[in-house]
Amino acid sequence: MAVRMVGGVLALALAGVLGAVPGVSGAREPLAAVTVAVAPRLDFTAEQMALALAVSGDADLAAFYGSNGLRPIFLGPEGEARRSALREAIQNAPRHGIPAARYQPDRLTDAQDLTAEVAHARALSRLLRDLTEGILNPARVDPEIKRQPLRTAVTPLLARFQVAADPAAVLAGAGPDHPAYLALQQALSGPADLVVPPGLPRIATGVWRPGQRAAAVTDLRVRLAAIGFAATGPDLSLYDDALTQAVAAYQRAAGLPDDGVAGPQTIAALNGDGGAGQDARQRAILVALERMRWMAAEDLDSRHVWVNIPEFSTTIIEDGAEVFRTRSVMGKDTPEMRTPEFSELMANVVVNPSWNVPRSIAVRDYLPRLQANRYAVSHLDVVDGAGRVLARDGIDFTRFSAASFPFRLRQKPSDVNALGMVKFIFPNPWNIYLHDTPSKHLFANRVRADSNGCIRIGDPVDLAHALLSHQTDDPAAMFQRARDRERETWLSLTPPVPVHLVYFTAWPGPDGRIRLFDDIYGRDARIWEALQTHGFGATAPAVVAELPSGL
Repeated sequence: MAVRMVGGVLALALAGVLGAVPGVSGAREPLAAVTVAVAPRLDFTAEQMALALAVSGDADLAAFYGSNGLRPIFLGPEGEARRSALREAIQNAPRHGIPAARYQPDRLTDAQDLTAEVAHARALSRLLRDLTEGILNPARVDPEIKRQPLRTAVTPLLARFQVAADPAAVLAGAGPDHPAYLALQQALSGPADLVVPPGLPRIATGVWRPGQRAAAVTDLRVRLAAIGFAATGPDLSLYDDALTQAVAAYQRAAGLPDDGVAGPQTIAALNGDGGAGQDARQRAILVALERMRWMAAEDLDSRHVWVNIPEFSTTIIEDGAEVFRTRSVMGKDTPEMRTPEFSELMANVVVNPSWNVPRSIAVRDYLPRLQANRYAVSHLDVVDGAGRVLARDGIDFTRFSAASFPFRLRQKPSDVNALGMVKFIFPNPWNIYLHDTPSKHLFANRVRADSNGCIRIGDPVDLAHALLSHQTDDPAAMFQRARDRERETWLSLTPPVPVHLVYFTAWPGPDGRIRLFDDIYGRDARIWEALQTHGFGATAPAVVAELPSGL
């Protein structure tokens, strides 16, 4: 006998009792209908129907209560430990940078009725969703964020919470456990590691620059050294190179412009007078925590390539440790050239690559030049749909518009090829990849947003060797053999290596200190604006004192 029940997530809750919701993953999208292929149960009590209706707006709760027989989990003596665990977790939410008020704790009473059950259930579902998926939908905040958090963790966690002997432990372990997330949490309550001990002489106000000599410079050294930014030298009153570097390192950690000059903001921060820099640091940390929650389902413990756009860096991480780093050039800050954020699998290292000019670049940058002079950009071949190279003297480029241009432009492998000697492929709809470049001078710039969207690599051969090191005992020889062929050669990576294009303006450095980077595309500002609509204030939510570790 088959019964068809219509009613979206209400049907999901009822069908779960009937045993017809196998493999529910906790997807947020409501179901239009659920087909039940077993004898239906029609004896729902009024309390069960009321509970099904009450949670029908939340697919995760509907699936959960449907699977547990529509039984309350927060009522009665057996629900006391769960109520307590949930309230404690909500109190601790500021450790994740999330305002506790988001979960309406004032509604979580000890009343033994449906209203109390549903209030606790909704708070629990929202908390778990926030910790495992993030608060915001990334693509809605900025269309250049091509990241979609996986929506699969909440329903299984609800089930674990119900049966756990220690439900508090389930909630304590729900958020990301990546070391960077934990370091960001540690830094959230304030720059405790940047607070100068009391009793030290204050730095005199002014602007202290390299080359100057003054008593204030000595005081500057003393305060910096007290928080781990020591700069030794033969003349403590001289503002030398070592002090310049120490000031710049402190400024990066404090969220200030890292020009190495001790101006009013830097002096105020070191003197403990606060300032806008601390607010900026806290906002960057809050946004970084949210970004990490978007990536909670990614396996960041396995070997992967990490491209942090605002840092202009590309690294390889293995077993949680950085094993390779190189400077990188990212996309220009224009709508069509900004480097997007996403994750994919790198399957190939391509040696001696040809450059197939992206159509957007071909029609925007090169077609007008070809229309003015058919022999312009002579380093590029004009290629038809069959892959044949065409003679230019037979083509009237003025006949074509950007929409009707029928050819491709391609550059042969060479030392001056736009992609250099190697590129790194991870197929994606946006045609983004890593590659070498003949424009080596760009890597000397502090701000390296100069590409058309792809990531240019400062040490491409070394990156190739590092990636190929799992394929052969002699990756340099493998690469050189391909290079010596003087034709395009694809080297496979087995297994493929995950690549994460990310955008963290706050991130822990090798010493564990949080480093800050410029919001070059304004994406963090848009995320912060969106978070404010969810109850986030101008600074980090206050962290409750003496909280237990784990949340």
